[in-house]
Amino acid sequence: MKKILRKEILEARKSMDPVDVSSKSDSIADALFGSEFYRDSKVIMAYIDFRNEVKTKRFIKQAVADGKRVVIPISVVETRQLILSEIIDYDNELESGAYGILEPKPEFIREVDPLEVDLVLVPGVAFDEKGYRIGYGAGYYDRFLERVRPSIPKVALAFELQMVEDACPDEHDFPVEYVVTESRLIDCKK
Repeated sequence: MKKILRKEILEARKSMDPVDVSSKSDSIADALFGSEFYRDSKVIMAYIDFRNEVKTKRFIKQAVADGKRVVIPISVVETRQLILSEIIDYDNELESGAYGILEPKPEFIREVDPLEVDLVLVPGVAFDEKGYRIGYGAGYYDRFLERVRPSIPKVALAFELQMVEDACPDEHDFPVEYVVTESRLIDCKK
């Protein structure tokens, strides 16, 4: 079931109009900027979008301008782990890394302990209203979320078309507390 859902949602997301992707991503960023968890955070883990995910470039640049420390993941393919690196200059510090996702150039790696993070933005393919997600199948984020403080907000960014009735969670899946879409902020703890 998960594989079928993953394929269907990825196809739907892939066929989104680029103008829609941008405008809906802006709406999601605006909702984030207005949220209590954004206001209360000092160190934010954000992802660098690829393949029509919710765009994060504007969010990252604004968060840095707002005085937040923003860290992004570096994928360690051999161990399927994520290392965090602080980003200061989005336009000049990144290059294509694992899976074709932008990552810091070696000279701009500024490693940060996951325990310093106080807000995590989580990508994914599909989400349900209980906060469970269908990722890309490699388990990077499920393993990573075990390493952050349990009390910090974990927030998924998703387009409405990525919302599903049931994300078919496994025992090792970590739910997020919130999902922000272009039209609503879902509190998954309710």
